[in-house]
Amino acid sequence: MLQSSDYSYPNGVKSTSPASNPNSYNPVKTTSAPIEQATIGRSLVIKGEITGSEALYIDGRIEGKVMLTDNRVTIGRNGIVQADITAREVVVMGKVTGNIECTDRVDIRSEGMVNGNVITERISVEDGAVLKGGVEVRSGHQKQKGSSQSQGKTADAPKPAPAEPHVVAAIVGA
Repeated sequence: MLQSSDYSYPNGVKSTSPASNPNSYNPVKTTSAPIEQATIGRSLVIKGEITGSEALYIDGRIEGKVMLTDNRVTIGRNGIVQADITAREVVVMGKVTGNIECTDRVDIRSEGMVNGNVITERISVEDGAVLKGGVEVRSGHQKQKGSSQSQGKTADAPKPAPAEPHVVAAIVGA
């Protein structure tokens, strides 16, 4: 077993690197599976309902409804969405006209624009982003509590009138 960090070779040359030491630790590089993400390119226009079980990146134009309840929807810088979006997470860098409902978070980047109501557990609006519409931030506990209460109600109970949407934030970059 070697006691020194210097390795000598038969011709008298010394080296400080253990190039062929069988006891040296060389971590094995592992590759993780790539994130499955569908992409709608900038020249594509889709009218209708989009559903699926993978993440979606939109750089084109969508009109209708986007329902990816367990996945992420990203609207790219060139993306224009005129649809209601239901997803786990939504990132907006383009333009959205429609309501957004997320089970996790909405992230509106500085170049993003949303014109519609947002219901989510967490929200992030960067400087320069535009948000016109109502915002409802729910906790996971509140959502479960609300659904259990609604099951116990009778059909004769009056329903409260829906609140008018208010402009919560209109942030325009300088």
